[in-house]
Amino acid sequence: MSTTKIPPLLEPYLSLPPEASLILLTSVLGASSNWLVLRHLYSYLRASAGEKGADVGVVLVSFMGDGAFWREGAGRLVSFTHPDNNPGLCGGGSSRLIMSTKGLDLDAMGRNGRFAFVDGLSGLFTGRAADAAGVDRGSRTLRSSETDHVRSEVEAALADLRTGTKVLVIDQLDVLLAASGEDVTSTGLAAMLLSLRERVRATLLTLSADDPLLHAQATTLEREHAALVLGQAHAAGRVMSLRMLDTGTARDVSGVVRITGEGHGEGKEEEEEEEGREYLYFVAGDGSVKVFERGT
Repeated sequence: MSTTKIPPLLEPYLSLPPEASLILLTSVLGASSNWLVLRHLYSYLRASAGEKGADVGVVLVSFMGDGAFWREGAGRLVSFTHPDNNPGLCGGGSSRLIMSTKGLDLDAMGRNGRFAFVDGLSGLFTGRAADAAGVDRGSRTLRSSETDHVRSEVEAALADLRTGTKVLVIDQLDVLLAASGEDVTSTGLAAMLLSLRERVRATLLTLSADDPLLHAQATTLEREHAALVLGQAHAAGRVMSLRMLDTGTARDVSGVVRITGEGHGEGKEEEEEEEGREYLYFVAGDGSVKVFERGT
């Protein structure tokens, strides 16, 4: 698959966000946001020591994947160089592409104080203590779904970073809402997020946005979920929404990514950003991703 670690069409949207930014990624069943989270991580952490951007650290909190899952995904990120220096979109001319280098070594990033992981899956939902034996050095495991506990663990992870600029990534926070009964509410989670955002340069949040969860609102959980997603969507400077093709499945298209908010251009381009842009994407079996415009 001809691709780069960060598809060129998405490069403007994955750079380090402005101060106090909130970026929301929404996904639906069949259109996971994992690949997009990994490419945000790569964009924030790719700078080597001494390079511009090397003073950026990331705390990743995940309620749907353990440390091994994210380490493997980050390590599998590959790029392809274009000998003619004209990559175009992401496809075409695959015979002229040269695969290069490995992805992110999150373990090394953790040892260097640039990355910390908070496991919101193992201790709460799988019944196993993932880090008890120190397998995931530099990571923490949530033991309670109470927002005070979650906040304190995330704050401790942020304190572990040895960088001047800190970014917080929270993956599938809505799982905590769904699995914790009436003890956790959308209001409580929103207050926790606001508190944590004050401690970082930017926050990246992923939530599920399936139609039954947002539009039916027949149960308390559906109403709470809708309140959380809609509230964060209104607060976000940028929303990147993933969905399946409207016409069903296709062999060479995994889904659609729609991007709204925080235009980078001026005039007409800025107006287009405010209205939203859509691209098609394809996630290959090896984890590589191709992003392209319709009709190309």
